[in-house]
Amino acid sequence: MAKATYILDGEETVESKGISSIEWIDDTFFTIHFLGKKFHGEVVEDATEDQKMTIKVNQRTFEIKKNRPIDELIHEMGLDKKKVKKLHQLKSPMPGRILGFSVEVGTEVTEGTPLLTLEAMKMENVIKAEGIGTVKSLSKANNDVVEKGELIIEFE
Repeated sequence: MAKATYILDGEETVESKGISSIEWIDDTFFTIHFLGKKFHGEVVEDATEDQKMTIKVNQRTFEIKKNRPIDELIHEMGLDKKKVKKLHQLKSPMPGRILGFSVEVGTEVTEGTPLLTLEAMKMENVIKAEGIGTVKSLSKANNDVVEKGELIIEFE
C-alpha cells in the first residue's frame, strides 16, 4: 500500500505510520502524539472538497493539502497552471497626468510589474501589468495629461 503524501506549508511530507497519531476530541479539536510529545490542535478551515485544511497547532497555523493520484496527472498534463493574460494595450484607467514610466520599449513584463505612475486627484497611482507581454511602444510621455480610456502603452 502506497503511503499518502501531503503538502504541509508548501512542502511535501510522506505519512509515517507508528511515529505519530492523532486523537480527535471532537470535530474541531485534536491532539497529535509525535515522537513522545503531545501537541494540541484545532481545525480552522476545512475545505475537504479541495483536499485542503487549515489547522492551528500550538498557536501556529498550517495549510495542509493531501496529494491524490489525480493531482499528479493534472500536473503532468499542465492543467494546474494558472492561465496568464497576454497584454495588447494599456489604456488609462482614469483621467490624470503621467508622472513617469517604470518600463521602456523592449521591456518584458509579467503580472504585477509596475508600468507607470499616474497622478489623479492629487494622488499617485502605480499602474501595474495585469498579464504578460513586451512593451512595443509608449504612446504618451512624462507629464502628458490623459483621459480615461486613452492608449498609453502597446504590447507585442
